[in-house]
Amino acid sequence: MSTEVQNQYQAAKALYNELGIDVDKVLEKLSQVKISIHCWQGDDVHGFLRNEALSGGISVTGNYPGAARTPQELRCDLEKALSMIPGKHKVNLHAIYADTKEKVDLDQLEPRHFQTWVEWAKKQGLGLDFNPTCFSHPKFQDGFSISHPNPEIQEFWIKHCKVSRKIAEYFGKELQQTCVTNFWFPDGFKDVPIDRMAPRKRMKEALDEVFAEKIDSQFNVDAVESKLFGIGSESYVVGSHEFCMSYALKNNKAICLDAGHFHPTETISNKLSAISLFDTQILLHVSRPVRWDSDHVVIMDDELQEIAKELVRNHLLGKVHIGLDYFDASINRIAAWVIGARNMIKALLRAMLEPTDRLKKAEVTADFTTRLAILEELKSYPFGAIWDYYCQKNHVPVREAWLTEVKQYEAEVLQKR
Repeated sequence: MSTEVQNQYQAAKALYNELGIDVDKVLEKLSQVKISIHCWQGDDVHGFLRNEALSGGISVTGNYPGAARTPQELRCDLEKALSMIPGKHKVNLHAIYADTKEKVDLDQLEPRHFQTWVEWAKKQGLGLDFNPTCFSHPKFQDGFSISHPNPEIQEFWIKHCKVSRKIAEYFGKELQQTCVTNFWFPDGFKDVPIDRMAPRKRMKEALDEVFAEKIDSQFNVDAVESKLFGIGSESYVVGSHEFCMSYALKNNKAICLDAGHFHPTETISNKLSAISLFDTQILLHVSRPVRWDSDHVVIMDDELQEIAKELVRNHLLGKVHIGLDYFDASINRIAAWVIGARNMIKALLRAMLEPTDRLKKAEVTADFTTRLAILEELKSYPFGAIWDYYCQKNHVPVREAWLTEVKQYEAEVLQKR
């Protein structure tokens, strides 16, 4: 271990110790947190099952060279990214990332179509999460999938969601890590509808059918994800926040909160404490909206730090699943993974290095002076030295040294695609 990193760590550790924080215990706790790395950053949400244009309000901008073209290339890129992210994590797959030479449609997918992903995950010591892909398909028609008024189209999507849960169960059993399966539907109207109730009734009944088969939560946890509006569904989205939260609470499903799926003045950090009181699991899709749901690479901004603080201060890491969700084709895609994941872990570390009990005591006794003073002083505490030590301890590059590796990989691999 670098003497410089070690010395700076010991000095920083002593400062935090004066605040009553056991840094070694913090790092042990941090090492238990798994971030779900979204595979679709690596190929701009194309997948390998069909060659369809993106639909459902999704748009990826940029043409940086080196997007993955095959499952093998995507796994290779993920391995490179994960080698620069401290800790052992998970990879999140959409159904369109099936690795098969068969001509198979979404409603016909089986666990065997993802066998190579499971074998790879076992070798890498990773977990897998899953998502049915209810967009970019000929049967995503008129802006609707599972709530479509045509029974034939609706049944296709119901079947797809059913088989997705079986694939997720397979992941959980094979990898002995719970697979979180997230259900998001871009269904909605571009213009103001007459009947807002009927599509939601159809979606509710469809979801009831999808979830009718019981699957052991040790292997699979279902989550439902809301959205405010989308491209092509600007006036009405069937799966609104109220719909998804109500459905999840009533049916014992996890609630997925996506940082970009709310009004620009809303933050998901402020929703965590409210929802967590009602004994439900939460899935986070950590993104960075710039102009609403624009899915930019996660940075260490105020909202990311507030999300991390809420998770740590309220002891929510045991019931909240953290996943990343963004897609940027204007920069190196591997760098996008590394920047976002490292920032999420850094934000959690910084939150764990906060004297929460002392701050809560000051707050409950109305000593707001102490609360403000400590919070402000903490901003200049050397958490970066703790982060450098954690990276080096986990055999990943310290500070921006990872960028050299990415640039080398780009020259040797990505630019030759």
